[in-house]
Amino acid sequence: MMTEIIVPIAWLAAHRQDPDVHAVDVRDNWEYDALGHVPGAVNIPFEEFRDAEGPDAGTLPGAKAFAELLGSAGLSREDTLVAYDDTNGVFAARFLVTALVYGFEDVHLLDGDLSAWKRDHPVDDESVSPESVPVEPRRVKGPDSPIVGYDEVLELGETPDSDAVFVDTRDADEYAAGHLPGAIRFDWTEAVDPDTRGFRGKADLRERFDERGITPDRPVVLYCNTARRLSHTYVALRWIGFEVVHIYEGSLAEWRDRGGELVEGS
Repeated sequence: MMTEIIVPIAWLAAHRQDPDVHAVDVRDNWEYDALGHVPGAVNIPFEEFRDAEGPDAGTLPGAKAFAELLGSAGLSREDTLVAYDDTNGVFAARFLVTALVYGFEDVHLLDGDLSAWKRDHPVDDESVSPESVPVEPRRVKGPDSPIVGYDEVLELGETPDSDAVFVDTRDADEYAAGHLPGAIRFDWTEAVDPDTRGFRGKADLRERFDERGITPDRPVVLYCNTARRLSHTYVALRWIGFEVVHIYEGSLAEWRDRGGELVEGS
């Protein structure tokens, strides 16, 4: 089992033929087929593991649906899963978070996307059609789950002695148009190294979070609009050693619907 939540491209290149290591391409089917993919990667498009009408909070697809989806792709709970996309990892990070919520423990994000992979490694245009495997539905709950709901977020925000820090992972215009009271903005793209297309170094990330008061001794609550962009920041924080990182799954979509207070301005 890999211990780091982020996997270097060189590691995947060296281990992609291991029978228990599986690259997971979360791009659309046409991109996977027409533009090439990491050799041997299975395709699980982003929209297939999001469901706004599902039984779980926000846009999670539900434990049964997710288990069936991964099982149909030949992925078991014992496998090492390495997700990637071609957008600096933001869509793949959502896959990672979803997998963690549904009890997959050996799941990782590629440090860089397909464009970064192609700089030194070949791609394939042959579709992978694995045999399906049985996967028992599971949902991590309680303190072991990163997911928090509206009531928990409201309570954290209204507790006078709470040291929780709310982090808005959207861009400046979105933040100015309305954000949670007291929320600090950290655009998810600030964690991206424009040269490698992966994550900035650990020391760089720690400094960027620290200068905003986002420190490991404070519980962190992440949100965006629909829980996609926050997933990338979640991976960054866990990678640099933050242990208490909450994901507000409903994010601004639910917050607005339920009449939560919004503050305008930068």
